[in-house]
Amino acid sequence: MDTSNPDNLLSCGIRILRESDKDIDDLFEGRNDEIISLLARYINEIELFNSAYGLVGTNDLCEIIIKHILDSLSPLGIISRLLKGRAVRIADAGSGAGLPGIPLSIALPNCEFTLIERMGRRVGFLMNTKAALALSNITVEEGELEKTKNNYFSLITSRAFKPLEPKLLKAHFNACTEDGIIAAYKGRLEKTEKEIAPLKNTIKFREAIPYSVPFLNEERHLLIIRKN
Repeated sequence: MDTSNPDNLLSCGIRILRESDKDIDDLFEGRNDEIISLLARYINEIELFNSAYGLVGTNDLCEIIIKHILDSLSPLGIISRLLKGRAVRIADAGSGAGLPGIPLSIALPNCEFTLIERMGRRVGFLMNTKAALALSNITVEEGELEKTKNNYFSLITSRAFKPLEPKLLKAHFNACTEDGIIAAYKGRLEKTEKEIAPLKNTIKFREAIPYSVPFLNEERHLLIIRKN
């Protein structure tokens, strides 16, 4: 497929994800057109406000679809298996443009998402997007993860966020329920292992699970850390 042409790129990427993972396919069953429509409207919001708010590092539509939307959704099957079908509270730390929180909230409508972002203008974008897409399962919280609710979230996601140094890891653990899970989007395994090496005495369980993004030839991993 010619990935320089944005026409049908999103729908083709979704089809590839569904074909590659049965759990993703099950989540999209009966909702495929609705999900693609919501994602397309979300992409339009990013395009409209990106220059003013600095939401993502590109204005290229194909790059936004592949490197941000499809990348956010590619480990959805892994996340679904972690949740075991439960409707839970999920936090997206350092949400920025709402990635991966908004694509995940569209795919997981029974879960409650809190998008945590410290920059006021991006908070404004998130609130506007929530209203524009009528995403009732989203709450937007202005501030830092360190100051959010304790023992509240079953899952905390992050993408293109700060490295997991000890203070930030502690904030994640404080925000998690006792059986909570951290799911951090990462790139190369070697770089990920180097980042978390100083935390080896703090982390009881960790696993870096590889995932593939349609049309993207880059190494990607979902770093899973369990609180207990």
